[in-house]
Amino acid sequence: MKQSKLLIPTMRENPNDAEAKNLQLLLRAGFIRQVSGGVYAYLPLAMRVLKKMSKIIEEEFEKIGAVEIQMPTLLPLPLLEKSNLDDYDGKAYNLKDRNGKEFVLGSVYEGLISELIGDEISSYKRLPLTLFQTTTKYRNDKRSRLGLFRSHEFILSDAYSFHATTNSLNEMYQAYQKAFNRIFERLGVKVKSLLGDSQINGQTDVLEYMVLSESGDKIGCFSDESDYAADLQAATSAFTSKKSHEPHKEMSKVVFDECKTLAQAAEDLDIPLQKTIKIRFYIAGSQPVLVLVRADQKVNELKVKKMLQVQELKVADETQAEQYFNSPLDSIGPVGVSEDCKIYADLQVQDLANALTGGNEVNTYLKNVNPDDDFPIEQYADLRLVKEGDISPDNKGTLQLKKGIEVGRMIKVGTYFSERLKTAVLDENGQHIPIQMGYYELGISRLLAMVVEQNSEQKGINWPAEIAPFDLHIVQTNMDDENQTVLTNQVEEMMMEAGYQVLVDDRQERGGVKFADADLIGCPVRITVGNKADEGVVGIKFKQTQATIEVKQEELVSTLSILMSSES
Repeated sequence: MKQSKLLIPTMRENPNDAEAKNLQLLLRAGFIRQVSGGVYAYLPLAMRVLKKMSKIIEEEFEKIGAVEIQMPTLLPLPLLEKSNLDDYDGKAYNLKDRNGKEFVLGSVYEGLISELIGDEISSYKRLPLTLFQTTTKYRNDKRSRLGLFRSHEFILSDAYSFHATTNSLNEMYQAYQKAFNRIFERLGVKVKSLLGDSQINGQTDVLEYMVLSESGDKIGCFSDESDYAADLQAATSAFTSKKSHEPHKEMSKVVFDECKTLAQAAEDLDIPLQKTIKIRFYIAGSQPVLVLVRADQKVNELKVKKMLQVQELKVADETQAEQYFNSPLDSIGPVGVSEDCKIYADLQVQDLANALTGGNEVNTYLKNVNPDDDFPIEQYADLRLVKEGDISPDNKGTLQLKKGIEVGRMIKVGTYFSERLKTAVLDENGQHIPIQMGYYELGISRLLAMVVEQNSEQKGINWPAEIAPFDLHIVQTNMDDENQTVLTNQVEEMMMEAGYQVLVDDRQERGGVKFADADLIGCPVRITVGNKADEGVVGIKFKQTQATIEVKQEELVSTLSILMSSES
């Protein structure tokens, strides 16, 4: 294909407003253009890469029995509400048609596909069934960032499997794990799998796929001595009780003349922060609950939801604080709380003696508070966010926190949607059973960005061979040299007959400009037709290793076959 016939608007310098590495390179190499913040146009080179990526995913999904579908972009709002999905709320583009009917611009499909299966399948004999689509989804974030990592619209492959039994779901879950690993290997991207958190149901198994990146917006926790890996929200750590043997003192009230935070009060009273109890007031479903952690720790709300087995956990507001405690929110304490409000505490709290906590009055704190003696604890559990240096839950090494980008996830959704949408099949005994579901997604545009970040250097992108926009980039250095033109055309024809995808730089540009653009674009091999064209000699350069060699025209196909095999 002639480069003069393609739209490849390369740039010499990074755009001023492009901070993410992937965005800088894709813009400079002429793969994409930004239409507005978080919205991008994919130009011809990007489309060739995206199609190859989608083809790889399609091939690997079909190997495990998945079949392709295409769901609509306009999703009826009532169906999402019936599915009880919080994910779309506040993050979707809502719109109405001319009749006033409300829709959401394609963001989540679990409920829609579940209802489709419930309408069309009535017997367990039709299961298992797994479907997938590759589509554009939309996210109404307050602002976009990190280039294609966090954009308002993004390309995604999402798959859904449906089963009559848990064993069947487990088998497909494992099959998708193997498929994902093959996909990442073929794409040439290094990905880590880790335990994740579910926005659908806190009780489900979740596996996330993260690519480590200092510009990432996710945090993963990794043991430095074992294979343990988990998203920060899902991570746990080993707990060893270090119960204080300090004699319990009499509880007393401390009133300050001015408003002070718990940390400030502890400092004024010369009490270590590790001996203070921080209170978080929530409405769990419809019930008020207090969650207690040491003041040097943070509450992990996902763990609280899992412990309480609730779908909704909201931070209480000032009105609710006055209603239940007759106290400002920042003065709430656990002593004297009504029985209607259950108290749950992190495991570390049970080790405390003579602690400091809120006093349920303005500017008031309680000293020498002892859990269980001075207030009842409904349950102790691991309710905190882990921290760097915590002991790994398998007691092998300590946890290291690393930033990354989530590029995929899979969830054992189970019967969450079938129970809410009343979808069931008849089992072998003629009894109605809810359908089990699994969900599997890969962010294609995110993976595109991450391939670029992991496979690039200052001069440009180094595309992995299987997804490169072209296999070979032929550069004719002088378009006015007839010998070069004849040899270029012959080499192009030879390479295409040999099965290579070829891009030919036929532009009236200086050789230096063409070489710089070739480096930016990043095809695996560059073939230079230059000063030795009259001798039938061309130069070969491998982008990844920068290795170069000169060969005769007649030896080009065989030499390239050998060298490309050794390079890969």
